[in-house]
Amino acid sequence: MRPEVGARAGGRLGPKGWVYAGKYSFERYLYTLHRVTGVGLVLYLLLHIYETGLRLRGEVPWEGLMRLFTAPVFKVGEFLVFAGFAFHALNGIRLLLTEFGFFLGRPSQPIYPYSTSVRRHRPLSYVLMFAAAVFIVLGGFGIFS
Repeated sequence: MRPEVGARAGGRLGPKGWVYAGKYSFERYLYTLHRVTGVGLVLYLLLHIYETGLRLRGEVPWEGLMRLFTAPVFKVGEFLVFAGFAFHALNGIRLLLTEFGFFLGRPSQPIYPYSTSVRRHRPLSYVLMFAAAVFIVLGGFGIFS
């Protein structure tokens, strides 16, 4: 039996499978971006723990690191962390509401062609992503002004 082209053992693609742009819908891309922002926020948390712990080494290393963080590249990084947080939080609310069964509608008989509940919860996706975009823009004004 020949494995599928590009598939690893067990049919798993690994991280490549997160971003494969095949026949995926809008929700799949939101899910992929949710994973990416989650990893980014964990990396930021580790950096934040390190820089806070540097305070224990004394005032000189702390002030040197704080001067480094005033560079313009860190303003962009701060904005990316905020944007990732805003997206991750609002998309997480969408995923929770969907997981708990809101916006799914009543179950129907599994008669081919199968109907999906995407049409019922896609408006929620659009509304929450619009709200995330508004928060990101407002946060950008706050960070860069």
